[in-house]
Amino acid sequence: METTTKSRKLKITLLVYIIIFYGIWTLYTFLVSPFLEDHFQNAAVCQIIKECIKNLVWTLPAMLLVHHFSSEVHIQLKEMFTTKVKWLHYLPIFAFFTVDVLITRYRMDHSLKLIPDLSADKVIMLLSVGITEEMVFRGWLLNATVSSDKKKQWQAIALNAVMFMLIHFPTWIRHDTFVSVFTGFGFIEILALGVIFSLSFLKSRNIFVPILLHMYWDLIV
Repeated sequence: METTTKSRKLKITLLVYIIIFYGIWTLYTFLVSPFLEDHFQNAAVCQIIKECIKNLVWTLPAMLLVHHFSSEVHIQLKEMFTTKVKWLHYLPIFAFFTVDVLITRYRMDHSLKLIPDLSADKVIMLLSVGITEEMVFRGWLLNATVSSDKKKQWQAIALNAVMFMLIHFPTWIRHDTFVSVFTGFGFIEILALGVIFSLSFLKSRNIFVPILLHMYWDLIV
């Protein structure tokens, strides 16, 4: 009876969280972000403020929720930060990302330059985005919905990949890339990345694995 009550409480919390989270992020993308960009001329300072806000809205609540539902989630908060990782097992993913980007870049502009020139604000963003997005989507949402039954895990992974894609909608709409992302099948890339990050988290049981993979991908693209 107690287990059923906890499970119901987790489901209700997830539903409320998702509604509030997507709503706040949409408002932030269309209202707060443009306001900050208009009032802070220094791009690096503006980005620092943005990332502080994002960590308060994304990372902190996600960690608190994982801790609160420690008996219900698949991987507990302490475990996901302390589990030892055999990094050699994940080198093929880093290599795959590198080759994929190099081939794409060469096909587009006949260049093999792996890492583009980065401004200070973009470096700040790259150092933060992997942490915020992985803590929410893998550390919290996947962690709270995935089953211990490996046959059912793919349902949670697929749902998580779709939710990960949906969070990009406000940004795509604001920057007028929404249509091109779908007509150019760029959305498939986001779905695939969501699956890769999810599998790496479940396999390693350590949140730093998808965080570093995410950071590396964003860095080279």
